[in-house]
Amino acid sequence: MPGPGPGLGPRGFLTDEEKNNLPKVDAKLIKRILSYLKPYWIQFVFVFAAILLSAVIGLLPSIITGRIVDEALINKDMSLLIKLLFAAFATLIASQVIGVLESYINAWISQRIIFDMKNQMYHHLQYMPHSFFTTEKQGDIITRMNTDISGVSTVISNTLSNVVSNAATVITTLVALFTMSWQLAIVGILIIPLLILPTKRVGKNQWKIRTDSQAENDRMNQLINETLSVSGSMLVKLFTREEKEYDRFVKVNENVTKLNLKEQRSGSWFRVVMGMFTQVGPLLIYFAGGYLIITKMDESLTVGTITAMVALINRLYRPVQQLLDLQVDFTRSLALFTRIFGYFDMKSNIVSPENGVRPDVTCKDIVYEHVAFSYVPEVPILTDVNFTVPGGRMYAVVGPSGSGKSTVVNLIPRLYDVCGGRVLIGGTDVRDFDLAYLRSNIGVVTQETYLFNGTIRDNLLYAKDDATEDELIAACKSASIHDMIMALPNGYDTEVGNRGLKLSGGEKQRISLARVILKDPKILILDEATSALDSISENAIQDALEMLMEGRTSIVIAHRLSTILKADEILVVKDGVIAEQGSHEDLLALGGIYKELYETQFRLVLDMEGNQAPDITETDYYGIVEEDYLGN
Repeated sequence: MPGPGPGLGPRGFLTDEEKNNLPKVDAKLIKRILSYLKPYWIQFVFVFAAILLSAVIGLLPSIITGRIVDEALINKDMSLLIKLLFAAFATLIASQVIGVLESYINAWISQRIIFDMKNQMYHHLQYMPHSFFTTEKQGDIITRMNTDISGVSTVISNTLSNVVSNAATVITTLVALFTMSWQLAIVGILIIPLLILPTKRVGKNQWKIRTDSQAENDRMNQLINETLSVSGSMLVKLFTREEKEYDRFVKVNENVTKLNLKEQRSGSWFRVVMGMFTQVGPLLIYFAGGYLIITKMDESLTVGTITAMVALINRLYRPVQQLLDLQVDFTRSLALFTRIFGYFDMKSNIVSPENGVRPDVTCKDIVYEHVAFSYVPEVPILTDVNFTVPGGRMYAVVGPSGSGKSTVVNLIPRLYDVCGGRVLIGGTDVRDFDLAYLRSNIGVVTQETYLFNGTIRDNLLYAKDDATEDELIAACKSASIHDMIMALPNGYDTEVGNRGLKLSGGEKQRISLARVILKDPKILILDEATSALDSISENAIQDALEMLMEGRTSIVIAHRLSTILKADEILVVKDGVIAEQGSHEDLLALGGIYKELYETQFRLVLDMEGNQAPDITETDYYGIVEEDYLGN
């Protein structure tokens, strides 16, 4: 006789987190879920028809068994026995074929819905503002894209189908049982509470153990990920923590093992008890049926009928339990959709306006008018920023760490929008531009260079996917990276690895520069673009940068004096405003913030030259200090 099966396990319980975050169920949510199922309603009709047909056919083997006993065995009719056996075998084949067909259609529907939702989610996330990706955890984003949406497959193929399948099985089985003998049907149903009540009690205990076990497994996985990663293992070695980390792992592993054993012990006795209970139902039917036959209280009852009802009653137990767990499955399914819809409902506050303008931005002034900005309302970053970068000129932005230098330039391509004031290009507010057009005319090179896991060619073509080989080579030569690329075994088709880990920091940054050169933007923003380069590499591409900035409006965030000295004008950011503005000599003469930064940077020089730094020439500087970070 079959045991309680997986439907009687501890799955029928909600975790504390699930209880505290129960989704709000209303007509709007249900309608929204059904909108994803609606395009496939014809396929669903076939699935439900197949389920119903399978439930009906599933009754036939038990009924045929009764006929085999009553008509073939008792009458010793070999011919009829063979026919009935073939009939039973045919129903089994038909049931399996229908099951395969239903499973295939179900899988097709669920995968198509996942396909639709992933496309929608990816498209939606692509147009979320930059602030979304700086505040949301990357793991949460990936979970929504993969785990949560993939979980919809379980909702469609398991929860929805199981509800229909179990309901069809229970209804058809009950009809068959009461048709055969209402007395024995009642006897068989009475055993169901004996299965449900112990299952709930023991299952709850198992669920708690499993929850504790999962928590310990999470600790183990975290420990493994941290200590066996490239960076983590290096840290372990440098601080000679091998034995301590091993002891910590042994302790966590021991806890996991104990909890697993505890769960198995609890489950083994449970299975023994439940196995006994599942045998009680058939025994009661045999007893009650035998009593009715022997006492002749029901002369229509036969041995075959009793045999068929025993087979059918075992078919009833598991679907009943799964239907009783419907509330849990339903809640988890709705919670899954609620999490997905939570992302869909996040609106981007940085969008391209209808009929966005596309004016020429070549050598146009960039103007900041009373610009204010904050990431959170109570912490202002910029309060009243005013300056103008004349078209075709190069301005440098300096300031203490955390003063808002990067924030200033991020407002131009609308990675963020101003909270007050305006940023204008050629007299047009950047918020009035067609967003794609605006960003296509702006080239940005940041300190933290990012390369996709592909070839060097792939990463370069990201700027211009129809670039010719000659254009690629010219851009890389300008960035002083072509010779290095050609020295690699596969040249431009060399894989750079995850985040470009196969390349040095300087090589990645020069490829990033080549990518911007290939884009050929009208406005250039360099955010410490040469910070990862050594002095030799930096000097090699300074000429290329100067050529790139020629004829372009450029804003450079720089820590190196060599870059700052080449600026047409210097902007000093502090306390949310442009505190100082002017040339290098003018700002030193002011004796303010810039001079303080300058003298802090040249403290080594001041010590060496007897505090005569103001008399040091630029040539002297390059001979004394190789790394010159102003404003760190």
